[in-house]
Amino acid sequence: MTSTLKRNPPFRAEHLGSLLRTDQLLEARHAWEAGKASEEDLRPIEDKDVQEIVKTQLELGFHAITDGEYRRHMFWGSFWPGLEGMKEVAEPDPSIFRMYIPDIAAFTEAGYKPGETVICTGKIKHVGSTYTDQFDYLKSLVPEEKTKNLKLTLAAPNWYHLRYKEGQAYPKDVYANDDEYFSDVAKAYQAELKTLYDHGLRNVQFDDPNLACKHQPLILPDPIQQANKYLHTDFCSEAMLTGWKNDPNNTYSADTLLEKYIALYNDCISQIPPDMHVGVHLCRGNFVNSRHFSEGGYDRIATKLFQELSMHTYYLEYDTPRAGGFAPLEHLPKNKNVILGVITSKFPKLENLDEMEGRVREAVKYMCKGSGESEEEALRRVGVSPQCGFASHSSGNAIGREDMVRKLRLVRELADRVWGGEA
Repeated sequence: MTSTLKRNPPFRAEHLGSLLRTDQLLEARHAWEAGKASEEDLRPIEDKDVQEIVKTQLELGFHAITDGEYRRHMFWGSFWPGLEGMKEVAEPDPSIFRMYIPDIAAFTEAGYKPGETVICTGKIKHVGSTYTDQFDYLKSLVPEEKTKNLKLTLAAPNWYHLRYKEGQAYPKDVYANDDEYFSDVAKAYQAELKTLYDHGLRNVQFDDPNLACKHQPLILPDPIQQANKYLHTDFCSEAMLTGWKNDPNNTYSADTLLEKYIALYNDCISQIPPDMHVGVHLCRGNFVNSRHFSEGGYDRIATKLFQELSMHTYYLEYDTPRAGGFAPLEHLPKNKNVILGVITSKFPKLENLDEMEGRVREAVKYMCKGSGESEEEALRRVGVSPQCGFASHSSGNAIGREDMVRKLRLVRELADRVWGGEA
């Protein structure tokens, strides 16, 4: 792998893909989902809003432009309809889920049922991309030379596995074990990435809310305090390790599962061409009312995550202390990039530029400690962004559209201050 932040993705100023929808678009989508409007009613509104948000990103000086995920209901939407052997379940039985997984815990501990989900029902086969129309329209809105910078976000491949109790992710008469299941999931991603590459996509970001979380409650000021009193778990958490070990359905350790997920990712991207950039956003969630799903540093999994996962770039959340410190960046190899999510997308208050620049330079010192580079050399592998998207769920969070634009402008200003106006 080679890395550059000057002419190819990733860039000095990034955002994580999802952007706030207009009220008109939300109303139109809700009407369509309720069967009260047709796709012909919805599509012109989507088109108009995508045009406007692309224009906004260009004006703000962003290069890794997305369509805001405006044609999706959730961040993970759009992939599964192109897969034979997968189906959406509108009201899943809660008993199929591992209740200690972050997003499931966030729903159930707040008194909600888990939302719609996607379950394997037969042999998985990629039968066509549902992203190509989205990407083709997006690239029609920018000059041809900017097409290679456009970014498309994809759901993590483990999204179709970790959330479910053992034996619930797929039928045992279809797949004998996880390795067989993962093999076909990887083949589906390989086919998807090839199809998208053939349409001109060169910049992919996987969104993964499950690899890096922590078992701790987050307490925020009212009125959001009550909506955030959950316990969250995962591979960074001793509590999750205990829960996983005590789950009688699990046949191997959480460490083994993490290794399997890394192998799954690597298989998914094993056939990408040399000029396709792939990155992973280690997401802690950003749901309605700016609720997060999880917290905790990257320390426990940093070595495996940075050295064994074959990604070009890591988009990391560093907006609050719940993300932990920068010390894990010592393990980031010289040929990989990091985008530091030091600006929050959850609340409208603007961060102090001096403080944010200081945090970037602090992170770089840890990178140098591990790599032996100079700070100038390490800075070439760094960019900045909000810590998460602004609307992983289409309804958005506790921030307005004008606030979002101010946050994005701040990201650009921070990047210009640190790197002197580089891309």
